[in-house]
Amino acid sequence: MGLDDIVKKAKEVVGDAVDTVKEKAPGIVDNIKEDVGELKDIATGEGSLSDKAKAALDAVKEHGGDDAAK
Repeated sequence: MGLDDIVKKAKEVVGDAVDTVKEKAPGIVDNIKEDVGELKDIATGEGSLSDKAKAALDAVKEHGGDDAAK
């Protein structure tokens, strides 16, 4: 099995995993994309590294809190 075959198989496995997640938890992929976008905005925004780390932690906690309440 060559490198190209391994890459192709990895893409298939990831694609299958995404399909399974979409099937079992509709909307989760969109939620993850929104969370990543928020973290990206924090990382590229103004402020010190410490401020960004605190903001990112608060954002992650906030999202986890929303899920825990459901």
